[in-house]
Amino acid sequence: MKTIFYKANTRGHANHGWLNTYHTFSFADYCDSERVHFGALRVLNDDIVTGGTGFGPHPHDNMEIVTIPLKGAVRHGDNLGNSGVIHEGDIQVMSAGTGIVHSEYNADNTTPVNFFQIWIFPDKKDVKPRYEQKQMDYLRHRNSFTELVAPTPSPNTLWLHQRAWLSIGAFDCDKECVYNIKAPNNAVFAMNIQGKINIGGIDTDTRDGLGLWETSSVAIKALSDDARILIIDIPLSW
Repeated sequence: MKTIFYKANTRGHANHGWLNTYHTFSFADYCDSERVHFGALRVLNDDIVTGGTGFGPHPHDNMEIVTIPLKGAVRHGDNLGNSGVIHEGDIQVMSAGTGIVHSEYNADNTTPVNFFQIWIFPDKKDVKPRYEQKQMDYLRHRNSFTELVAPTPSPNTLWLHQRAWLSIGAFDCDKECVYNIKAPNNAVFAMNIQGKINIGGIDTDTRDGLGLWETSSVAIKALSDDARILIIDIPLSW
């Protein structure tokens, strides 16, 4: 098994007042030639947006975009006519395809919202743009993974145009599990959302990221209470 470890305090950072953002991979003014992407995973941004503010209408194309609220709620709107609010425990997937214009605002006027925005290279270009959101049960499940996103439509998950799966697990201290990688030649990027977690034999803290490849499974052990981890199961090439 091979690994690459990104400590939380090595991420790119920008504070724009209304937006306090951390970038695991190169984004906007943060450029690091050794941290451009991990396989098909292009962006993993950790955004904190103050109350009553947000991202006005802006375009995307040929990217699969996943939004995961961690605290608070995000109000979405787009030129396809979709609008709604996604809360902690919800997942949003948007296929930008041939082009989409959307906005993201803090749904509350006073309390900050914190969310991950994840960009994944698609396995096909110029698809028809689409938008989905779904309430999940991952906040209630303990000591196991809840699959959130997969490559094919399912009643239980959202889907995207890539051989990729996203799962979240919440674990009590000393609980152990094994994550089995879903597809041959896929790799895992694990983001420690909170707590202390041993991932593949490496101790991690809140917001540390760890890429693992040339393995079929990853052993995970929580080292603190209320540990939470995001697994992005992703092709290194496509």
